[in-house]
Amino acid sequence: MSQPSDNGGAAAASHGVIGKFLHLASAQTIKDLLHTAFFIYLARVDQSHYGEFQLAFSTAMIVLFLGEFGLNQPLVSALSKKYGHKGDILMQYTLIKGVILVLGWLGVTAFIMQQRYTGGLTNLIQVITAGVGLEALASTFFVACRVQGRQDLEARIRSIGAVCGYGWALATLALGFQPHWIALFKIIENGINLLGGAWIAVNRTDVQDLAFKGKALARTWNTAKGGVVFVFMALFSILYNKANLFFLQKYAGPHSVAQYAATWEVVDAIQIPISSLLMKSVLYPLFVGLWRHDKEAFDRLKDNSVKWLLGASIPVMFFLWAESDRIIGIIYGPDYHQAALLQKWLVPSVLFSFIHNLAAYLLMSQHRQWTLFWIYGAGLILNIALCSVFIPGDPLLGAGMAIVLTKGVVALCSTVTCQRSMGLIKWRAVRPVLGAACLGGALYYALGLTHVRELAEAGALSPFAVLGWKWWKEMKAQARAA
Repeated sequence: MSQPSDNGGAAAASHGVIGKFLHLASAQTIKDLLHTAFFIYLARVDQSHYGEFQLAFSTAMIVLFLGEFGLNQPLVSALSKKYGHKGDILMQYTLIKGVILVLGWLGVTAFIMQQRYTGGLTNLIQVITAGVGLEALASTFFVACRVQGRQDLEARIRSIGAVCGYGWALATLALGFQPHWIALFKIIENGINLLGGAWIAVNRTDVQDLAFKGKALARTWNTAKGGVVFVFMALFSILYNKANLFFLQKYAGPHSVAQYAATWEVVDAIQIPISSLLMKSVLYPLFVGLWRHDKEAFDRLKDNSVKWLLGASIPVMFFLWAESDRIIGIIYGPDYHQAALLQKWLVPSVLFSFIHNLAAYLLMSQHRQWTLFWIYGAGLILNIALCSVFIPGDPLLGAGMAIVLTKGVVALCSTVTCQRSMGLIKWRAVRPVLGAACLGGALYYALGLTHVRELAEAGALSPFAVLGWKWWKEMKAQARAA
């Protein structure tokens, strides 16, 4: 392994990337297990209600992205500066987010009225959107913890919120409550996150107090204007990710939404810990700080991140493709056989998401958000066009093709942009991954002659296990040397 990659491993270890990621991953695992248990239970109890809940969450995520992704990225930069009253900064962003969330909730209400959804679905979407929106407010204070490297505090609060919120959801579902009463679990969960996040920001970080200082409203307006580009980036991004569900609901109804959502839940379970936890909550704050103060360390961390993401994406995609029938069948039951077939079509989105998200956060760390603005805007236009062409004829497959093709084009644009400006993907990172993929493919087809499915799949994954173990030992050795 070349020296730059080794240094990248040492850089990752010295910045505590693994420890910070594991803290957040533990909290996310608790939430994901509870989330999965609730939705599997709901999917088996009532497929129609399951589809409606998935549509409600997809709608709510639009509002969440506007307030979280749209403003958390510039908030990281603001809190990373050495000077300035951080409590004032947090209050400015909280006020801006609050206004955006109220406007977003009103916009969602207008949209669902225009779509003429049933009264029950309308109430469900309104409650879920309000509860999910609170997460954007809570994340304001969690960002303060991340900038200070205190992801452990965030993990504790999130774990408590998840247990209380999903405890309500599972209990009310078992007792036969109406969906809009069950949906209160997001308000409970994120209400705890909001209160707990504000408390730890004041008491466990360098935020002295939460108060507006001096000409607060004027500064808040200037902050809001600076964040407009991020808000629109978030809007374009979430719309091209979720637009196919609205087309699917229109042309095929909640049962097809349930089939699509079942497989996308599985794919997202892989993507979220990497794209959200590792990149957004751990790597991005590091990229911002290193870009300001240590360009050499920035490059090392970037190169090491590319290597690991490429090495992880191939075996993950293979496993989801090869085991789609068992994964969906075991989790959701025989009524979701269409989801198992669709999952094979969705697996390329894992690679596209990994690489694109890394490229996007690298561009934002260098204040190139306008480049992403145009990429996301083009992605939204492309996705609406693809949905209009593919979904009416074959709703379920069309929805899958539309999102995969859109993600592929967006990933290509962002990666090429980074490749030209900073050499994002280098041959020394690609070479071992390609070697493992070729060897794994050969073993898969050779062992497939035995007609023992598990043996062939294990053979295909074994080169990546060896490669990952080799990289891990090199990283640990460099960390000890450092």
